[in-house]
Amino acid sequence: MDKKAIDEDFLRYYNRTLGRDKQHCTSHYLYEALAYTVRDRLMERWKETRYAYEEKDARRTCYLSLEFLMGRSLSNAMLNLGITDAVTRMLYDYGIELEEVETAEHDAGLGNGGLGRLVACFLDSCATLQLPVLGYGLRYEYGMFRQELVNGYQIEEPDHWLRDGNPWELERPEYTQRIHFGGRTESYTDENGAQRVRWVNTHDVLAVPYDIPVPGFRNDTVNSLRLWKSTSTDEFDLDEFNAGDYAEAVESKNNAEHITMVLYPNDASENGKELRLRQQYLLASASLKDVLRRWMRLHGDDFDTLADKHCFQLNDTHPSIAVAELMRLLVDENRVDWDRAWDIVTRSMAYTNHTLLPEALEKWPVQMFQNLLPRLLEVIYEINARFLARVAQRWPGDTDRLRRLSIIEEGDTPMVRMAYLAIVGSYSVNGVAELHSQLLKEGLFRDFFELWPDKFNNKTNGVTQRRWLAMCNPDLSALINEHIGDGWVTKLDKLKGLTKYADDAAFQQRWREVKLANKQRLADMVERDCGVKIATSALFDVQVKRIHEYKRQLLNALHVIHLYNRIKRGDTANWTQRCVLVGGKAAPGYAMAKDIIKLISNVAKIINADPDVGDLLKVVFLPNYRVSAMEVICPGADLSEQISTAGKEASGTGNMKFMMNGAITIGTLDGANIEILEEVGDDNFFLFGLDAAQVAETREDYRPWDIIDADADLYAVMQLLKSGYFNQFEKHLFDDIINSITSASDPWLTAADFRTFIDTQERVAAAYRDQQSWTRMSILNTANSGKFSTDRTMLEYNSGIWNLSPVTPLPL
Repeated sequence: MDKKAIDEDFLRYYNRTLGRDKQHCTSHYLYEALAYTVRDRLMERWKETRYAYEEKDARRTCYLSLEFLMGRSLSNAMLNLGITDAVTRMLYDYGIELEEVETAEHDAGLGNGGLGRLVACFLDSCATLQLPVLGYGLRYEYGMFRQELVNGYQIEEPDHWLRDGNPWELERPEYTQRIHFGGRTESYTDENGAQRVRWVNTHDVLAVPYDIPVPGFRNDTVNSLRLWKSTSTDEFDLDEFNAGDYAEAVESKNNAEHITMVLYPNDASENGKELRLRQQYLLASASLKDVLRRWMRLHGDDFDTLADKHCFQLNDTHPSIAVAELMRLLVDENRVDWDRAWDIVTRSMAYTNHTLLPEALEKWPVQMFQNLLPRLLEVIYEINARFLARVAQRWPGDTDRLRRLSIIEEGDTPMVRMAYLAIVGSYSVNGVAELHSQLLKEGLFRDFFELWPDKFNNKTNGVTQRRWLAMCNPDLSALINEHIGDGWVTKLDKLKGLTKYADDAAFQQRWREVKLANKQRLADMVERDCGVKIATSALFDVQVKRIHEYKRQLLNALHVIHLYNRIKRGDTANWTQRCVLVGGKAAPGYAMAKDIIKLISNVAKIINADPDVGDLLKVVFLPNYRVSAMEVICPGADLSEQISTAGKEASGTGNMKFMMNGAITIGTLDGANIEILEEVGDDNFFLFGLDAAQVAETREDYRPWDIIDADADLYAVMQLLKSGYFNQFEKHLFDDIINSITSASDPWLTAADFRTFIDTQERVAAAYRDQQSWTRMSILNTANSGKFSTDRTMLEYNSGIWNLSPVTPLPL
């Protein structure tokens, strides 16, 4: 672990394994050599961790998720191993900057946003807490698309993150699983005279596992993330090849590999929907078969204690087909009787819901299920029939309730409601923030809550402070360590110790110096990637997240247009310089989200080029928002925009990262904002807008035009939009956006919250002009962020759902 040993390994990998020399000194090969050097130091700890789990026959949690947004691994591994300083000094002797090597690593973009990044933080905390938790996901060849802007339009480019290989993964072909699709089912009588069902004439693919190490913080624990790659059972059909039909000969291979080719295919088409269902089933089936393989190696075919030793945490609705698949594996393939199998399933499955949007709760057409997974559909029908019999017993004659609770949604196109399958098959259902969990019980899942109130619980999300403060903000971390020690890295509530320095003038000055350096780093990135020069003296007003109407990037844009209008009419007395930074990706099939990106881009182009504006206001849309970009953005932000329509954001985790790094939140009473406000206090949070109850009340008689006509500022903004000022050569481009704002059925109530948003932003501007007061607020935000560590979240999952015992591997 010392500099000399690291140096020897680094040179060996660079010169001998990779065959490079001083004439081929590119950052990619430097990175690869360093990655192998660091991985060696994980490998022994990885094996010892696995041995310790098996020796203790530890109860485990298998975390099933279609997304794992891991980002880059090198810096995180070095931090957790405690070798960053040694590596930095080693590279310095060769005239190499560590940052140059780190940036050669591709982001592992195996996620869409907060959901995937959250579970990456979960894995980090589980390893740090020494909890036996194994992640299961898919090894997408192409991760979340690379976003480019061409004339303000989002263009999706493939993100082939594996094109240069991945030194962090370990292929485990010996654990390959065979996955079934298609075919049909048939009944038969087994040798004991029992009636059984088998799935025959299937079109199979193979799922090959690749393991990635997940190190805990300086505790010798290294957990695993197992990702499945789909491949064909046979390379090609030799008969067709010999007959000259080369395309047909390799068709099955191509079809199999397509399953894990791309993260979240566009499901606007029927083919896209089917591919997405294939992904979900491959994840669930391969993972469960893997668990049963390990179980049978240790325990044979006695499944009585399987649920005592395993919990399967379903990360949102995507892996919920695991409920039916585990039943199929137990009943069909291992001949466990139905009632005993159902007992095992319902004592081992736990479901986390991440959304309040009904349209985000996945439903699949029954006919598609029948074609693709016929045996699974039969299992689901049986689960549903037995479940509805229980409902009917509880509420006799209540046919409406039966219809509402049925896993099968009747209609012209019958659908399988996957969230309902997850709830029926799980012993725990949790939301991810206090408000979110309450709204699930009162709204989306009210009938289920009335049936099973004890199933429902809350587990407020968090982020790992190791990546999101210690690693991404080293200067602030060093300042904190100097004053309160480094215990916060594993116990974030120790940041409370900063409170006593909030009014210390010398400490405030150093805090501002660190923030200024971070803002300069962010400004350099903006200039490099966007060609816009921004002043670090300006208020950095940041909103980065997935582009969606409920997150209301549109409300942010309306505020920007309002500021521009003020400048144009000369209303700049006591002005606060502001740079508004927006970033995020729109789903490829989400037209309105793409229109919002185009609007922000057009507004930015006009404002940044207007000589009347100068440095008073800058607007930037940051392309290709990703984990490594956020590691630069969140330390440099002054203001964190968390402005979703109340009652729509499940939790949010970007808000926590910004708070932890000293940004102050402007936000609605939504998701985890509520708990951030509780922790930091009214004086250190900019609250605006309707709350969830007021949103529901306003929708009953919503008249946006009355609001617009009564508000001169909003009227002026809408007139600029309607006049085509921001799309002079693109007629009617923003008509859909204008119509959405002015529609009485606008579910996001953009116009309704405009006035309080503008007024609150005025308070922000005034507060920023008093740098002493602003710095105090910034310090107190960091000091009070202790609740929002995933260490706390994982401890709550463990005490309330998993019941795992920490396991310490033997020392090396």
